[in-house]
Amino acid sequence: MTANLKDHDHLISEEEYLKGELTSEIKHEYIDGYVYAMSGASKNHNRIAGNIFLEFGNHLKKTPCEPFTSDMKVKVGSKYFYPDVTVVCDDKTQAEYYTESPTILVEVLSKSTRRRDEKLKRMIYQTIPTLQEYVLIEQDFVDVEVCRRAEGWVSNHYFLGEEVTFESIGLTVPVEEIYARVENEDVRTYFEEKAALTKEKTD
Repeated sequence: MTANLKDHDHLISEEEYLKGELTSEIKHEYIDGYVYAMSGASKNHNRIAGNIFLEFGNHLKKTPCEPFTSDMKVKVGSKYFYPDVTVVCDDKTQAEYYTESPTILVEVLSKSTRRRDEKLKRMIYQTIPTLQEYVLIEQDFVDVEVCRRAEGWVSNHYFLGEEVTFESIGLTVPVEEIYARVENEDVRTYFEEKAALTKEKTD
């Protein structure tokens, strides 16, 4: 989802922002006193975020770690964001509607959000002491990018036919599971070729 519309030309306090979000019909992100309205997400966006959330949720049952959807805010200094999926393993935040200690943050990209998620949010998120992995997933084509603190935030890219390991929680997921039900040219071509190979082996 994108957050590129400034709702106010004047600064508001964090308290005003948090209070307003409790009753607002749409979500807003907050950056140093300004709020930005977030637009709705596409079906593909929701499919990818849902697939990741389910993989995390199933894997993390009966563990100290817990996944959250895009309704959970992440606070970084005087900024609040709504990542698409968040994993928290040791939440020291005494707040009900946001966390300051994520372990994994996932953003699903689109044309309107790519620049913001790849530049601004990447830079801000990587200042969070607890964050171990930042994940960016394209929805219009297949590309899963994972940046790990342990590797100096170097970008690692994963594609269909490969597996992604989320090292901070010990989970490995095939890329095709992340893109299950997603409709784009890369996914369509991959499954058509896979079906053709299967047919050749059975003929």
